[in-house]
Amino acid sequence: MEQSAEPPRRPSSPAEPAELAGRLRAVVQQLLPLLRGQQQNRDLTPSRTAALAALAAHGPLRISELAARMNIALSTTSRMVDLLDGHGWLARRPDPADQRASLISLSDEGLALLHEVRRETTGLLAERIGRLPPDRQRLLRDALPALEELVAWTPPDGTTPRRPGAGAADPVN
Repeated sequence: MEQSAEPPRRPSSPAEPAELAGRLRAVVQQLLPLLRGQQQNRDLTPSRTAALAALAAHGPLRISELAARMNIALSTTSRMVDLLDGHGWLARRPDPADQRASLISLSDEGLALLHEVRRETTGLLAERIGRLPPDRQRLLRDALPALEELVAWTPPDGTTPRRPGAGAADPVN
């Protein structure tokens, strides 16, 4: 019996949110290691990459603001910032609002590294997407607005949803 290369088709009726969530989580958990494994710089772990990306998107920030954005403990963030700074990927300057505090942002080297990582991972994804049949590519394109809404969603009270278990035990990786 010949096996089809296509995954089994689900019924066209709308799935329950819990089923969709489970399938999406499983796919993301399988996709992320593929992307992380492609990085050439082994000193740049997933959490460090996330910190650089947060600084690129929202910086300059105080370390406490970065910790809040990443939903990790301040002490963990402080150690991570020291590691990133030690590699030359960050720049520090005094906070004009409080000279005792400092603001961190990406250095030119940090920004170049983040751009390189993004180019590599985008290239890998583009290659895999290019292998999909056109109808599957179209489905993926059509799903992106909903996925982008999931990422951008904030609770009605404006707070940032925290990961379960986030806090003092977060590792610096």
